[in-house]
Formats: sequence, structure tokens, C-alpha cells
Amino acid sequence: MKVLKKNLADEVTWQYEGVELSRDENSITIEAFFNRDDLPFQNIVLKRNDRFVETFYTDKWYNIFEVYDRDDGKLKGWYCNITKPAVIEDSSVSYVDLALDLWVSADGEKTVLDKDELEDLGLDEGLMAKIFGGLRELELHFESKNPLK
Repeated sequence: MKVLKKNLADEVTWQYEGVELSRDENSITIEAFFNRDDLPFQNIVLKRNDRFVETFYTDKWYNIFEVYDRDDGKLKGWYCNITKPAVIEDSSVSYVDLALDLWVSADGEKTVLDKDELEDLGLDEGLMAKIFGGLRELELHFESKNPLK
């Protein structure tokens, strides 16, 4: 399964391969492995070959990546991209990244990321409402259950 990250001009800015784990009418979950050099991030280090379980939705304005450590398999947290709804095809999934992100650590601490990048996009009010609606939905998702389960 090919994953295509796109910008607002619908141009591919990053792509990688993953394995489909499950699919339903409105979502797909794939497994992929972090393919960049080790990178300090928030209170963790994203390591080359960390396991990502990524869920993309055709009816939501975000995706959710569960991040597991390559060495001990422990959950590090959830990286959530605010995006336009995903396009899921037979052998690929693509999404348009809308800059704003939410990081939820394994202990449930939430951090909104890249507000400055979002402002730089100069988006109209309608799209901004969708973006912040997606963020609110994600925040509620992680408050309505214990994120460690």
C-alpha cells in the first residue's frame, strides 16, 4: 500500500510504503515503519524503524498514527495530522496535509503543533472551520477514553 502525503496544490510531498491491516467503508489502517534518521520530538525520539499503525478516514478531517518503539515495542504516543478527508484506492491512500497537528503522548498529554505553519497558508474561513472542527474532534476522542488502552 502506497501512502501519499500531498500539499494544498495536490502535489505529492512525501510517499512511503505500508501494509494494509484493515479496511472498512470509511477508513483504512496500515502498518509502516519510520524511514528517517532518529529525530528528537517532544519528550521522545522518533527512531528509524519505529512502528507506525496509521488510520486514514474518508469522512474525517484528520488521520491518527500510533507510534511504537522499534526496540521494546512500547507505545510512544499518537501523532495526528489535520488533513482533508483521505482518498482510499485499491493500492494507495492519499491525503492533503493542512499543517496543524496534534501530538498525544502515551500518558495522555496533548500538544497542538504547527499553528504558525497553518497561519502562513492563508486559508479561507470555511476551510479553517473544518480544520479546527477536526482538531476538536481529535481532542474529544482522546479525552473520552484512556489513551493508554
